[in-house]
Amino acid sequence: MSAPPDRRRLGAGVWPAVFVVAVLLALWELWARAAASASILFPAPSVVGAVILRQGRNGELFRTTGATLLRLASGFVLGGVPALLLGLAMGFSPRVRAAVDPLVAAAHAIPKIAVLPILMILLGLGEAPKIAVVAAAAFFPLLISTMAGVRQISPLHFEVAHAYGASAPRVFWRVLVPGSLPQILSGVRLAFNAALLITVALEIVAARNGLGATIWLAWQTMRVEELYASLAVTSLLGVGFNGVLALVGRRLVPWHATPEI
Repeated sequence: MSAPPDRRRLGAGVWPAVFVVAVLLALWELWARAAASASILFPAPSVVGAVILRQGRNGELFRTTGATLLRLASGFVLGGVPALLLGLAMGFSPRVRAAVDPLVAAAHAIPKIAVLPILMILLGLGEAPKIAVVAAAAFFPLLISTMAGVRQISPLHFEVAHAYGASAPRVFWRVLVPGSLPQILSGVRLAFNAALLITVALEIVAARNGLGATIWLAWQTMRVEELYASLAVTSLLGVGFNGVLALVGRRLVPWHATPEI
């Protein structure tokens, strides 16, 4: 039995990337082994992989990654849910958009990590200010993408729905949400990547655990291979989330999938 078309398309998109990454890692491995001086600052992928396996066996990998994921997930939900609701409202209502958009433009321009000292004064020195900064990082990309997704829906769709007597909730679930969903998913991807970046940056400057804290400690003690290991795990988190989101997108918005050429 042949694989479904969706799986064939997914495989066709994944394997070229896997091949390119494998070639780059092989070249890096050969270069690190051939040049002893290079391996000091650029340890071979096999060495980095061995560090990750060692950290996995002794539990350190799960502790550091778990701390980062907890901050990331908390901030992502805390910032993402209001962003989704407000983005839908701003996209649908010109009055809401006119009232809120200048505030969004002003706040979006502020570097999110720059407000950490203020939040530490207001919320204390615990996890709350860190999660609030991650929430702010996730908020704006999802808000803007959601608003843009609603605004690009043709007014004709709403007119047809009203002509058939659709109620407001039905218009919301059958027109507004499906029409804006591709842009919303793009916003989720941007929001996650921004939140992950800010989470690791926060851990470097203001945390005792997590991937960012491990990266900083590895730099301070010149354990370069552990630094690269933490960077690799951070990268895998991003790749894993984006891969899952791509699968979800194919299920939720199959009409928006890239056509085969």
